[in-house]
Amino acid sequence: ISLQKLMDPEVGANRTSVTEFILLGLTEQLRAVVFVVFLFAYLVTVGGNLSILAAILVEPKLHTPMYFFLGNLSVLDVGCITVTVPSMLARLLSHKRTIPYRACLTQLFFFHLLAGMDCFLLTVMAYDRFLAICQPLTYSARMNQTVQRILVAVSWALGFTNALNHTIALNTLNFCGPNVINHFYCDLPQLFQLSCSSTQLNELLLFVAAAFMAVAPLVLITVSYAHVAAAVLQIHSVEGRKKAFSTCGSHLTVVCLFYGTGIFNYMRLGTDESSDKDKGVGVFNTVINPMLNPLIYSLRNPDVQGALWRVLVGRQSLT
Repeated sequence: ISLQKLMDPEVGANRTSVTEFILLGLTEQLRAVVFVVFLFAYLVTVGGNLSILAAILVEPKLHTPMYFFLGNLSVLDVGCITVTVPSMLARLLSHKRTIPYRACLTQLFFFHLLAGMDCFLLTVMAYDRFLAICQPLTYSARMNQTVQRILVAVSWALGFTNALNHTIALNTLNFCGPNVINHFYCDLPQLFQLSCSSTQLNELLLFVAAAFMAVAPLVLITVSYAHVAAAVLQIHSVEGRKKAFSTCGSHLTVVCLFYGTGIFNYMRLGTDESSDKDKGVGVFNTVINPMLNPLIYSLRNPDVQGALWRVLVGRQSLT
């Protein structure tokens, strides 16, 4: 079954009279300010993440599993903000706030594909740190290039399956009006509110997906770092402990930001009273987090800083 057919509102037994949704966006009064701020955030995010990716590709010192996964994370961050912000900027320019039904479902599909991939990739990165610090003698064998590629491929497959399930389930709902979404992109909680058919099965699917994609990875990340902390505390060298905590601190910061906002958004499933808060969380999920990630990973990492400097000034690697 093609994805286009799945997203067609005329396919299947359930039909909907709504052919487009109206996205209210963030604020109507400060349209010009919002446009400038989000355009700037988009350019900074794309530039920062692509710079990180370029540094990883050209710097031999960064050709390690940790930076291989970080490069993939940078690609996800670019994708995540590209799914939501450019279309919002286009609506601000055109003064047209509508989005077709199929375009809404397409946006939702790719957003959940990338967000799901993020969940699993952050777990993989925690596992990588666990092997590197707790089992350094077998690290090279256990985290070789084949294993790295398999882990990333599995993460993509699981993210794709999750996004496709939500898209198919949402397409079974009827939308017969109203069609106004108090948000700046299409997401599940807000669309559930607009459905004129029961969303119990959809909410159950979202709950199960949250347990599988949020709770389980978070438990694995916590267990990994509990072992890492125990191993680091046994290091006698102060410099050694500092270096170990430094490589883990950036990742833990990203995990806290990502899961904190994600849990706040989806565990509540959105309500009319909290819709403005949902937009704030949406800004954090789709704009702030992707923009902060390259800063978090570069500010405390001299290897990344050196590689970025060489990329920017065009100097050759010193290694």
